[in-house]
Amino acid sequence: MYIRQTAAIPAYDNRRKRIHVEWGTLLIYVVMLSLLMICMIPLIWVIRTAFIPKELALDLTAVAAPVLDNFKRVMAAAPFDKYYGNTIFIVLGVLLVQFVLITLAGYAFARIDFYGSKALFVLFLSQMMIAPEVLILPNYSMIAKWGLTDTRIGIMLPFFASAMGTMIVRQTIKTIPYELEEAAKADGANLFQILWKIYVPLLKPAYISFGMISASFQWNNFLWPLVMTDSVEKRPLSLGLAMFAMSYETGAQWSDVSAATVLVCAPLLLLFFVFQRQFMESFMHSGIK
Repeated sequence: MYIRQTAAIPAYDNRRKRIHVEWGTLLIYVVMLSLLMICMIPLIWVIRTAFIPKELALDLTAVAAPVLDNFKRVMAAAPFDKYYGNTIFIVLGVLLVQFVLITLAGYAFARIDFYGSKALFVLFLSQMMIAPEVLILPNYSMIAKWGLTDTRIGIMLPFFASAMGTMIVRQTIKTIPYELEEAAKADGANLFQILWKIYVPLLKPAYISFGMISASFQWNNFLWPLVMTDSVEKRPLSLGLAMFAMSYETGAQWSDVSAATVLVCAPLLLLFFVFQRQFMESFMHSGIK
């Protein structure tokens, strides 16, 4: 009897530990969910205010059927369709050039062994420590000399090279077996064929993760377009939203301002929800913690 009792003690202790761990995990989930709900309050309020009649916007207890009148007034009051066109052109143009440059630079730092490559890579990454605001004056002086002020190309030009994108591509290429490249060389493939047929398909998760980071930055970029643009025709969404909100400061038309905010933020939220899995997996596979 004594032996049976002592043999049952470890099982009882394991059960107690399991219950303790389960309660601890549940507590962590509850805390995380609570913090998530707190962070979601501004977004929920903006979405609710955007779809509610404007006379009920400040009544937090009001319940009404969703309406689109706020969005119609916003589209009629400001050229948001033009803002959308400028922003999409800027985002896609910057991404296209960045994908080409980070692929070439990432491959060079990952596969080409040249003198001082590691030191040059560290120097290249050091630009990540420089705040973009510090470079506004020299960038503006250079672009003004080229006559590109108040142009979409002038807005895009300083962002064509990306140290973060190069780092992500380099780390991903280092995880790809070099034997694939050797086999392609044995078949007579040149460098660009190797990049296009081997590395580019395998770099798709890295492109998605960096593309989301770059697209969200360009979509929300405000200070540099504010410095560069003078005309309404060249304004992106971020600047157009700020100008629209400032025009409503005295009237406090929160329903219209919220509708304009939803118009600006909705594409980014949708993009993240669609590609969030690839976004997380790319960082885990590239070794970035």
